[in-house]
Amino acid sequence: MRKIHELDLVDTPREKLLLKGVKALKDYELLAILIGSGTKDKDVLKLSREISKVYEDDFENMSLEKLTEIHGLGKVKASQLLCAIELSKRYIVKQNIKIVEAKDIYTLLHEYKNKQQEYFITITLDGANHVIEKRVISIGTINQSLVHPREVFAPALSDRATSIILAHNHPSGELSPSVEDINITQRLRDSAKLLGIELLDHVIVSKNGYFSFKDEGLL
Repeated sequence: MRKIHELDLVDTPREKLLLKGVKALKDYELLAILIGSGTKDKDVLKLSREISKVYEDDFENMSLEKLTEIHGLGKVKASQLLCAIELSKRYIVKQNIKIVEAKDIYTLLHEYKNKQQEYFITITLDGANHVIEKRVISIGTINQSLVHPREVFAPALSDRATSIILAHNHPSGELSPSVEDINITQRLRDSAKLLGIELLDHVIVSKNGYFSFKDEGLL
């Protein structure tokens, strides 16, 4: 097993980082630095290339199970990589993203369009419509017992949000809102008014695109 410091100098991603900066590194070289070492049968660069291929195939649905299917990658290193992915996603959300139209919401939530379960999500925004936080409120068939105003608006108040956007995915691919979708939206719209938080939109996302309650005149 060769660790990163045991590679030839010209092959060392860490040395390349020091000499040229992090942006000069290829994806597999970044991964090599993160995992640090390979196995007795597979050096760190070969292992990192295999991980990179798995990332390319299905990055948005990465899981501990998928990573540990890679021979030579144990649960500890796989967990570290998974945490790095999650942390980067959270910071990307907070990097001054501004919502102008429903398409921006769909772009922000693209990771949910192929999910096999329903996710109900809230996006809190400041006065300039910049994203403060994106949160999953519930997972499973969306109904009023799962999507309670308290669960939706308590975090928004904590964020001192000026407005909020609701969103959920339809695993079936169907974009039209159900009666339950419409009822929940009306209930949460009324709650938003009482709290002085503007409900900007409710967007349904799926593999076939998106549906905006605002654009369709349902808010």
